Amino acid sequence: MTIADATANFSDDVTYRPGKIRNRVLWTLQIVLGLFFIIASGGPKLVMPNSLVENAPANLTIPFALLIFIGVVEVAGGIGLMVPRLSALAAAGLSVLTVLAAGTQAFLAGEPAMAIFPLVLAAIFAWIAYERRATVADLRDSLSR
Repeated sequence: MTIADATANFSDDVTYRPGKIRNRVLWTLQIVLGLFFIIASGGPKLVMPNSLVENAPANLTIPFALLIFIGVVEVAGGIGLMVPRLSALAAAGLSVLTVLAAGTQAFLAGEPAMAIFPLVLAAIFAWIAYERRATVADLRDSLSR
């Protein structure tokens, strides 16, 4: 296999676009999860962080600034999921964030059963990032002009 063959295979893979039904499923998931992260997950961390810190379990102490940062990242990821050119990068970022949330639940909070939901979300976000991988190439091309 030559370098040209490997490059041709890679470029074919990058230009992959999901079919019509898969595209609709992806957009439905992206909108629902984007709204979830804006309204239900990140929003409360930004609007009422004091009550979240006060109601946290005794064995889990999160610095106030970290809680605000997580809220900003979740809101930005939720918005990014609904922007076509940013959807793959936002999904990849949210996948990393939810894996870290699962680790926090399992190891720091001492509730390993609570880590299942973030891990399921991480798998969904990884799938969205994989399916939307062509948007990364589109974004790269538009920024390099």
